[in-house]
Amino acid sequence: MSATTAELSSVMGLPVHLMDDYPRWLRSRLEQEIGTHVVTLNAEMTMQAETNAALAQIINQADLVIPDGAGIVLYLRLQGKQIQRYPGIELAESLLQSVGQLDKPCSVFFFGGAPGVAAAAATVWQQRIPSLQIVGTQHGYLSPTAAAQLQQTLKQLQPQLIFVGLGVPRQEFWIAEHRLIVPQATWIGVGGSFDIWAGVKTRAPAWLADNHLEWLYRLYQEPWRWRRMLALPKFAAKALVNR
Repeated sequence: MSATTAELSSVMGLPVHLMDDYPRWLRSRLEQEIGTHVVTLNAEMTMQAETNAALAQIINQADLVIPDGAGIVLYLRLQGKQIQRYPGIELAESLLQSVGQLDKPCSVFFFGGAPGVAAAAATVWQQRIPSLQIVGTQHGYLSPTAAAQLQQTLKQLQPQLIFVGLGVPRQEFWIAEHRLIVPQATWIGVGGSFDIWAGVKTRAPAWLADNHLEWLYRLYQEPWRWRRMLALPKFAAKALVNR
């Protein structure tokens, strides 16, 4: 199975790949050393792409685009698609659990978050899966000198799985610009996943997520995001019009 042969849907001109088992497909790519860029698409990113042609191009060129946000799922359901949401953090967790079971160790790198957060997240995962080979971490607040050093580190280590938690759209731009440093790696933008793994923040309760209200819990935790959240009703209106 591949993302190109799986069902390809479209949300406001952006691709969404629909398949039964994203982690299995990505694990196969990792084992074959096929470079992969994964985008976890939500409503906010979709609305940003409407006015940011460079971001839209990156999403269209990604090797795999998954339906991360509830808005994406609802949009596709209005088009008659029977799909389920697959949050990016759950994809990342499933993939870490999967590669931790490989006979040949898969090297992992965490980049992003506030100072100390990526390292704390790596410690949590190392304790969960001792066989996991996390070869490095780096926070996302870099000086030009530190940024250049990170590139050199990645060139030397050549990790196979790289999680980038810089937020949207910064992480998508960063991956697109730097993925050729480690051409065989799987790169995934994971947003605030490091914060959750490190215990700095928590995910929304299941009843909120089940009712497509995880965004409301995030707004409660990060009230400064309210301006960005204005994209959600605009997305909903466009979804209804497109229907």
